[in-house]
Amino acid sequence: MWDYNDVVMDHFRNPRNVGALEEPDGVGLVGSMACGDALKLMFKLDAAGRIQDVRFQTFGCASAIASSSALTEIIKGKTLEEAERVTNRDIAEFLGGLPEQKMHCSVMGRDALLVAIENYRKKARGEAVDTELKEASDITCVCFGVTRQEIARAITENNLTSVEQVTNYTKAGGGCGGCHDSIQHLLDDLTRDRARVQEVRAKPARPRRLTTIQKLQLIQETLEREIRPQLQKDGGDIELADLDGNTVLVSMRGTCSQCKVADFTLKSVVQAKLREFVSPELVVVQAPPSEEERT
Repeated sequence: MWDYNDVVMDHFRNPRNVGALEEPDGVGLVGSMACGDALKLMFKLDAAGRIQDVRFQTFGCASAIASSSALTEIIKGKTLEEAERVTNRDIAEFLGGLPEQKMHCSVMGRDALLVAIENYRKKARGEAVDTELKEASDITCVCFGVTRQEIARAITENNLTSVEQVTNYTKAGGGCGGCHDSIQHLLDDLTRDRARVQEVRAKPARPRRLTTIQKLQLIQETLEREIRPQLQKDGGDIELADLDGNTVLVSMRGTCSQCKVADFTLKSVVQAKLREFVSPELVVVQAPPSEEERT
């Protein structure tokens, strides 16, 4: 029996905001019944663009139910931008802590929220939508259906350093163990990335104002050094298309051009890296297709 505190047990026995919403603005589904944990998160926005109502349906253990309940309480009244900044650590802290082996439940809640927000934004743009943004080619852990992106996000946001910790936070590697090598390679890659970041931060700060030429040069260098090698490992690629002030236009190539999580890659990988190494004011967007590509 897990040693749950009183707050966790209260949210387990008396979960808040359980059920379904009619015609929700955003819907996110993560996990699966076959894996033992599944969560569906739904929200509606008010006229000001804040989360007016949020509901969840979950199949899982006490910590899964408590984490989902806590998440709904945390994000009520927030804008989508504010909700996006909620981490799985925030969920665990709201509950007064979770056992290390159950941290994957808080991660599942955060993932469902991100999928629901992306679901809403795609509908707003008139694009085809999914409630679950997973491609078979993205999945690293087949036993539990965990993607490389989900593992990378958990590693980065929680400073994970071992396969065992990754399993605790995502369930990846908790089945047959066939993905342990892939998880370790990802840990090694991200550890090297963190080391490079620390090295750069230790250097004297670059000038705050950059000329357009300097900015272009730094953007291209960062794409070549920090971003393209990571994308090329999975058969993808990226090209710099243009620079308009602080707006960086890029073209996704290879598998990235068809990937359902391309928006996540643009914001959480490409934009984050360029803001870190070039300027915090940069905004990365997908360049419109050329006439050649349209035909």
